[in-house]
This record gives sequence, structure tokens and C-alpha cells, in this order.
Amino acid sequence: MISTPKKNPDQAQASNRILSGTAIQGDIQTDGDIRVDGSVIGNMRVSGKLVVGQHGSVEGEIECKNAGVAGTIKGILKVAQTLSLTSSAKLEGNVYTEKLSVEPGATINGSVSMGAVMKKVSETDSTASKTA
Repeated sequence: MISTPKKNPDQAQASNRILSGTAIQGDIQTDGDIRVDGSVIGNMRVSGKLVVGQHGSVEGEIECKNAGVAGTIKGILKVAQTLSLTSSAKLEGNVYTEKLSVEPGATINGSVSMGAVMKKVSETDSTASKTA
């Protein structure tokens, strides 16, 4: 089997965890995946997958490639590809995603924008950051 070399193999394997009982206030940025079973108050920028466990909570603006949510998120959630919500998930705020999977029992209080709208949001953000 032939595989292409990764840009940075260490980052490809990077996985972070915020365990239950841990509370973080501040912004988080990672080039890998992250799992939140504790509490985060602040903005998150995740290049990989964000997983919010059943007892985990995040409050702030979140940008990630993929997300799986079983806990609570309050704020703006921007997912470039797929957002999966389990039956215990609770979202309060606006959601922007390419694809959405929702199990019965999950709650969303806010607006959901899917498909091409996500690309427009990313383009708008890029334009705004260039002019600011």
C-alpha cells in the first residue's frame, strides 16, 4: 500500500482531552482533534474533529472540521463538514454546517444553516479578516 507523506505526522496523531471535573476559561486552538468532557467557556478553533461528551459543555464560538455532540453547546457553532448530534445533545445558538445528523431527543434552540451557506460564511469571515 502506498501512502502519501503527511505534512506533520505529529499533528495528524494529535488528540486532546478536557476531562470531567476540568473547567477552562479562555480560547482554545488545536491542529488536531479534541474531546471535551469537562467545561470550556471561550472560543474554540479545531482543525480536526470536536467531540463534546455527554457531561461536557462549551460556551462560546466554535469552528471545526467535524463535530460529534452528546453534551451542551451555547453559542455559534461552525462545522465545515459533518455535525452529528446524539439524543442527549443540547445546542443553544446558531449552527452552520455542510451536513447534519440528528438523533431523536437532541434539542436545538436557534437557527441552522446548511450546505452552501457554510461556504458563504467562511468566505465572509476570510474577507472580513483581510480588511480588518
